[in-house]
Amino acid sequence: MRVILFEIGNFPVRSYGVIVVLAILLGMGVTYYLSKGTKYQKHVVDITLYSIIGAIVGARIWHMFFFQWGYYSQHLDQIFSIWNGGISIQGALIGGFVTAAIYAWRKRLNFWELTDTFAPGIIFGQAIGRIACLLNGDAFGSPTGSSFGLVYPKGTVAYETYGSQPLWPAEVWEGQWDFIVFGLLLVLKNRTWPKGFIFLAYNILYSLGRFLLEFLRGDSPRYLFNFTAGQWTSLIVIIISLSLIGALYIKAKQKSNPS
Repeated sequence: MRVILFEIGNFPVRSYGVIVVLAILLGMGVTYYLSKGTKYQKHVVDITLYSIIGAIVGARIWHMFFFQWGYYSQHLDQIFSIWNGGISIQGALIGGFVTAAIYAWRKRLNFWELTDTFAPGIIFGQAIGRIACLLNGDAFGSPTGSSFGLVYPKGTVAYETYGSQPLWPAEVWEGQWDFIVFGLLLVLKNRTWPKGFIFLAYNILYSLGRFLLEFLRGDSPRYLFNFTAGQWTSLIVIIISLSLIGALYIKAKQKSNPS
């Protein structure tokens, strides 16, 4: 765990930023490779660049309104200070997806085919990105109440919150789950599914893991049923994705068996 990797003069190079950039590049590389032979490969770089902007906006908005609105409502001058922390991966995904949808509409591309192409690379990037959380000492778990767990050093939010108590490695396990989802999506890509199924399967699998691991988190406020904002978001995403899968199957069946 190292918040600042090194300094160039008086400029601190933070581990979070370095790993996030690496995650984006690797995720884009995976998508570019898997899209070989499709009409979407030439759009990978452009979509990634545009989606980064949408992801940053979505990540900040989601974090402010669903995680720390009590703080930001009293500190409006901090709304744009993303360098001080405060972004949500779920908000980043939503912002990125909205941007991709606009891009697909402008370029007259099939949104479902596009997202199916990008889904494995997205979850791969997420898996790498959770390393940034570990090094930065955020997205941390709650105390384990035993000698097992991660002990964060001084200078991290986790240490400021719980001190030297061992905490559940929530962000580590989420990263590992993301790698498992990546493998499952590669397996699913070898079969024929309705357009959009791979993308929706990604949403369901990631959200399921996120929902369960949120029970171990120690950095999020809790709401109705003692669920975190991350859990409520995950539940909504799962319900919507399952409904859309049902709709896609009905549509595909109607096309194969016209009346």
